[in-house]
Amino acid sequence: QVQLVESGGGLVQAGGSLRLSCAASGRTFKFSAMAWFRAALGKDREFVAAINWVGRTTYYEDSVRGRFTISRDNAKNMVYLQMNSLKHEGTAVYYCAAGPQTTRDGPAYDDWGQGTQVTVSS
Repeated sequence: QVQLVESGGGLVQAGGSLRLSCAASGRTFKFSAMAWFRAALGKDREFVAAINWVGRTTYYEDSVRGRFTISRDNAKNMVYLQMNSLKHEGTAVYYCAAGPQTTRDGPAYDDWGQGTQVTVSS
């Protein structure tokens, strides 16, 4: 099991940047695929980005590719989501997740954080 705590959310103007962090604890973190998902108010949770345990394979949702970057530092037990050129539709609660497979499929992830709110003003 991996315990996850997100931070870095906040209010930003459209076109701005934010960097989300996810602090992980648990002995299986280094071998876990990690991902970011988001849930806008009244909408289903959606996939944003994922990274494999080595950090060499990444996946992105089409609307964020080229603007968002997922990365990890296994020595520090951290996962990051750098978000540039933010759009108003990026307003959501962002969740960090850990699981055995690098996938866009939410149910495949076993452990989830509590989320951090990102609000993009237009």
